[in-house]
Amino acid sequence: MSDEMMGGRENLASNVSGVLVVDKPVGLSSHDVVQIIRNGTKIRRAGHTGTLDPRASGVLVVLLGPAVRLSEYVSASEKRYQAVIELGITTDTYDMEGQITRRSPVEITYEEFEEALQGFIGEFEQKPPAYSAIKIKGEKAYEIARRGEEVDLEPRTIQVHELELLDWDPPEAVVDIQCSSGTYVRSLAHDLGEKLGCGATLTGLRRTKNGRFGLRDAVSLRKLQEAFAAGDWYQYLIPAAEALGDWYTVELTVEQVDEVRHGHRVPALEVVEAGKWARAVSQEGELVALVEYDSAANEWQPRKVFFL
Repeated sequence: MSDEMMGGRENLASNVSGVLVVDKPVGLSSHDVVQIIRNGTKIRRAGHTGTLDPRASGVLVVLLGPAVRLSEYVSASEKRYQAVIELGITTDTYDMEGQITRRSPVEITYEEFEEALQGFIGEFEQKPPAYSAIKIKGEKAYEIARRGEEVDLEPRTIQVHELELLDWDPPEAVVDIQCSSGTYVRSLAHDLGEKLGCGATLTGLRRTKNGRFGLRDAVSLRKLQEAFAAGDWYQYLIPAAEALGDWYTVELTVEQVDEVRHGHRVPALEVVEAGKWARAVSQEGELVALVEYDSAANEWQPRKVFFL
């Protein structure tokens, strides 16, 4: 490939703003995947919207270019997982990465497991695992725990919307979980085992959905790397506006696009909930700004404007 063609691709990449949804394989960290994407796209501004442990696989949403400014909104989206939970084993990390601290006989029936499982639906306080990346005075909790020091993390309010038992083959169970951002499935497995009295640990995890993106939107990392080599990875790029595809949408005229990008308000075409946020898009579907509804003036106020 000539230097001129390479330069052309790099210039094109510098103007890219969008989303790559990757089916992360087991064995790589989320950061590893982001770095592979940075190298393949030649785009330095890239970041994921929700960490998956190296032992976990599934949907990893990576934002590119100006779209990284959507991270806080996409990261807050609900998640869906398929979790493999093994009863009768307790570990210090709540998964099979750690040391086994207890083994117990499993004499749990399907009905008992199902009843205990349903008890975790709703909003409640969850204590994150000591072996997590949460920072304590600038240091990650797992670094402190690995030194043998006690880690006491504050509980967090989470919400579990759905729990469905997909497969029951004791001592193993496969559970479908739909939950809020910030939920630790490892902690959920551990707490479930404590409730049942036999202990439990997470042995497998696959994220099947992150916000509006599911496995059907995801491309395997192998295919993506092949596309990087071929120079046609853009086929997998999803417009930035689709990252918030479940948000209320305000379509702007050509004139309004310019007004919004200069921070000016635009009139609302209908009355919506006071303080509601929306994505403002051009007629071509390009994300222009995030706007907030002012009910007193019946107008949309730009809150975060995107420039390419």
